[in-house]
Amino acid sequence: MKKSIIYIFLFLAFFSCKKEENQISGSLEDLQDQKISVINQIDSLNSILRKIELNMSKVDSKSNYQVVSIISPKKSDFKHYIEIQGVVKADKNIEIRPEIGGTIKNILVKEGQRVKKGQVLIQLDDSSIQDNIAELNTQLNLAKTTFERQQRLWDQKIGSEMQYLQAKTQFESLKKSKNTIINQAAKMQIKAPFSGIIDEIFPKRGELASPQLSVIRLVNLDKIYLEADVTETFLPYIKKGNEALINFPSILTEMKSEIAQVGNVINPNNRSFKTKIKIDNKNNLIKPNLLADIKIKDFEENGIIIPSSLIQKGKDGNNFVYVINKNDGDFKALKKYIKVSKEYKQESLIIDGLKLNDSLINKGSRIVKDGESVKIMN
Repeated sequence: MKKSIIYIFLFLAFFSCKKEENQISGSLEDLQDQKISVINQIDSLNSILRKIELNMSKVDSKSNYQVVSIISPKKSDFKHYIEIQGVVKADKNIEIRPEIGGTIKNILVKEGQRVKKGQVLIQLDDSSIQDNIAELNTQLNLAKTTFERQQRLWDQKIGSEMQYLQAKTQFESLKKSKNTIINQAAKMQIKAPFSGIIDEIFPKRGELASPQLSVIRLVNLDKIYLEADVTETFLPYIKKGNEALINFPSILTEMKSEIAQVGNVINPNNRSFKTKIKIDNKNNLIKPNLLADIKIKDFEENGIIIPSSLIQKGKDGNNFVYVINKNDGDFKALKKYIKVSKEYKQESLIIDGLKLNDSLINKGSRIVKDGESVKIMN
C-alpha cells in the first residue's frame, strides 16, 4: 500500500514536471519566476509526503502490535480441598462361627435373606445332647423325690442329717448339670447377633462345623462409613465436622458429608492417621470395601480469584501477571506483582497486588513484555 502511494505521487510529480518542461521559455525574469514556482511546489509536495509517511508509520506500527484478550478478576468464595481415597467400612459386617463343633443338621436361611436379631440361622446336630438331657431328667426326678422324702423325715426329726444333706446335694448337682447341658444345647443353634442380610453361607448341610471355621457372613448396611488414611502433613487442617465431597466412580454416585472422627495416632509405617466419614446409605446401594474418591475441605475464604494459568514467576521467585495500562488511547502491557494464598483446580486466590477493576491479559500473556504496546481483540 505504501509503495503504491509513493509510485502515484512520483508519477504525478513527474507528469507535472514534464508538463512544465514543455512550457520552459521566456526571459530571465520569467525563468526565475518559474523556478520559484517549481521550488514552492516541491516544498508543498514534500510536506504532504511527510504527513503521508507519518500516518503510514502509525498504521504500520499498530498492525505489528501483539493482539491480546483481557478478562476481569472475580470475587467469590474460594474453597481448597484435600483429595484422598477411602474404603467403605461397616460396623456390622461379620463372619459368624459356632461356639462348639458339630455336624450341620439344618440350614434355616438363604443367601440374601433378611433376618432379625436372635433368629436361628443354622441348627447343629444335638441328638446326643438331647439324650443326655432326657437321662438327666430321669435322674433329676428320682433325686427330687429322694430329697423331698428325706426333707420330710428330717423335719420330723427322723433319720440322720447326713442322709438329708446327701439327698439335697445330689438334687442340686443334677439341676446344675441339666442347666449346663441345656446351655450347651442352645449353643448348637447358631443365631443372628443383629438384624441384617445373609450375605454368604460357607458350609453345606451335613458338613462339620468348628469354632475355627466361619459358617455365615452377616451384614447390616444401614450404618456404614468411609475410612481413609490422611498424611500427617494435613493434621492441623483436618477437623471433626469438616465438609467432605464423596464420589463413588464404580456406581456413579456422589454425595456430601462431613468428618465424623479424626484418629489420634500416627501410623509409623506410612506417617498417616485414620479419618472416618459418615455415609447415608438408605437404599443400601453402597457396599463394604467399595472405593471412594474423597475431597475434604481444609480452607475457605472470600476474595479475588483468577485463573492460575495467567500467573508467571520471575527470576526473583515472585509471582506476577500482566494487566492493561491505558495511556492516551494506547494500550500497554504492565507487569504487576501479586501474592497467591492458595491454588486449587486451576484457580488461585490473590491476597495482594490485584484489584477487581484491573484488566488481566489472558490470551497472549506469555508472549508480551512489560511496557509493550498491545492491541486488544474485540
